[in-house]
Formats: sequence, structure tokens, C-alpha cells
Amino acid sequence: QVQLVESGGDSVQTGGSLRLSCAASGLAYNSRTCMGWFRQAPGREREGVAAIDTATGYTYYSDSVKGRFTISQDNAKSTVYLQMNSLKPEDTATYYCAADPGTCSGWSRSSWYRYWGQGTQVTVSS
Repeated sequence: QVQLVESGGDSVQTGGSLRLSCAASGLAYNSRTCMGWFRQAPGREREGVAAIDTATGYTYYSDSVKGRFTISQDNAKSTVYLQMNSLKPEDTATYYCAADPGTCSGWSRSSWYRYWGQGTQVTVSS
């Protein structure tokens, strides 16, 4: 049974930083897996933010977060992190971790992923 457990969401002010974590279990994590972060604000579609190929370490980012967010992994812990810096009010959303065995060629599409976490709330106030 695959489980993805996110943590690290909080309320911060504009310009602040947060680090989200996603602990994966039940996955063959060190085989090739695409681990992604998505976010969804009320009334908006779910948006792909970043992803990492667990086998190659190659990373992917949306234009909206490039240069501010960094995705990384700890293979020993089967955990993926999203370091978020220079946060803006428009980053406010529920952030979800997602996973799918295989490549990240479709990383920005929510339909690419088979497994999802429950989400963690990030609120950025001005």
C-alpha cells in the first residue's frame, strides 16, 4: 500500500520561507519514480509546481516558481522536499505530493500520477 505523507505547511509572511516534506512508503522509491509537488488554490485548477526523477535526480519546475523553489530528495529516507523561498501571496494553496513509477516526461499533468498525498496548507500573507 503506497502512502505519501506531506508535512511542513504553515502561515508565513511575504518573502518568508518554508520547507515541505513528503515521506513515501510502499513504493520502490529507488527504482525510477517521478515525485511531484502540486498546489491548488480555492477555485483554481491543480498546478504542477516541481518534480524530481528519483533515479537520475533530474528536476523540473514551473515558470511560476523557478528560481524560488527547490525540489530535492533523500533516497535513504524515501523523502522528497520542497524548499520554498521568497514566498508570495499567490503561492497560497494546498500543496500535494504525488508519485508515479517511471519517468517524469508528463510531470506537470496531475493525470500523470497514480498516488497522491492528503495535502498540506501553505498561507502567505502580505
